[in-house]
Amino acid sequence: MRTDLFDFDLPPESIALRPASPRDSARMLVVRGDDVLRDQVISDLPRWLETGDQLVVNDTKVIPAQLSGRRIGRPTEPRIDATLIKRLDGSRWQALVKPAKKLTEGDTIRFGNEGKVCLLGHLDAEVECKGEEGEVTLSFSFHGPVLDQAIADLGTVPLPPYIAGKREVDDQDAQDYQTMFAQIEGAVAAPTAGLHFTPALEAALRTRGVGIHRITLHVGAGTFLPVKADDTAGHKMHAEWGCISAETAAALNQARADGGRIIAVGTTSLRLLESAAAEDGRIEPFADETSIFITPGYRFRAIDVLLTNFHLPRSTLFMLVSAFAGLDTMKQAYAHAIAEGYRFYSYGDACLLFRGK
Repeated sequence: MRTDLFDFDLPPESIALRPASPRDSARMLVVRGDDVLRDQVISDLPRWLETGDQLVVNDTKVIPAQLSGRRIGRPTEPRIDATLIKRLDGSRWQALVKPAKKLTEGDTIRFGNEGKVCLLGHLDAEVECKGEEGEVTLSFSFHGPVLDQAIADLGTVPLPPYIAGKREVDDQDAQDYQTMFAQIEGAVAAPTAGLHFTPALEAALRTRGVGIHRITLHVGAGTFLPVKADDTAGHKMHAEWGCISAETAAALNQARADGGRIIAVGTTSLRLLESAAAEDGRIEPFADETSIFITPGYRFRAIDVLLTNFHLPRSTLFMLVSAFAGLDTMKQAYAHAIAEGYRFYSYGDACLLFRGK
């Protein structure tokens, strides 16, 4: 499909720079496909679900994957910013770097500043190879848990560029950019629909008779990369690692057999569940990478309802929600959201989508 079909005008002021407080006070636009858009808040979620429904959340935990440093060993030492996106082994990571044109294979980047808390005060990495779109493979001077600690000491939360470009990352982001379900380290971006949840909301959902299940998808580089191709067929999704346990798969399958619906909290949960679903909709245990790219025309097999934030124009995520609820429906919903002052993107409001026909 043409990428420009998924374009729309988004005023810069619509992008949220901080989350709602408390988290479940964020707004929620309910889109049922009946041409009636309902303005709600996240704390209203239980009343839109039914006893026996199953909520699926992503328990990935964001690592402090944003590193700043300088190229050393040459006459000039330009600043280099790197976002770690995928661990290759004990000492090597794939990363997105800026400005990539300042680096060649064999260069050394020194992250951190002498005197800062991190072993010797800094962390060196050699540029092992360069790829496309600013990707490089970095071979670090430390290995395993020592490297993990060094990254934790020197790294910061990798806020999306649409937020980080407007303000500095601060200590509050370290809390705000993790969901209450965060447990398994490995993501470089938060599964942002999960940011809206609070213990009180979880309790209300359980009182309603809604089950809550955890799966893991380590959100990766695809979150940061725009769709540059003129046609969606020309866009390549980055692979992300995910896991669904046999116990969780069995529980979801049984609930659906009993008439319950599966509600994905976020596009990450949806993409993993759809990757693990058989043709008949049965969810299989999963422990692998997925690069599933969902656009209109895709036949959903596992998901009935989706809670998700508002996404950017021409993004793979707006394409996904358009596939789920219908492109015309989503354009109408987003026009309403913009007119009514809903807040977009990672720290923004949410919409509750019921699957279109």
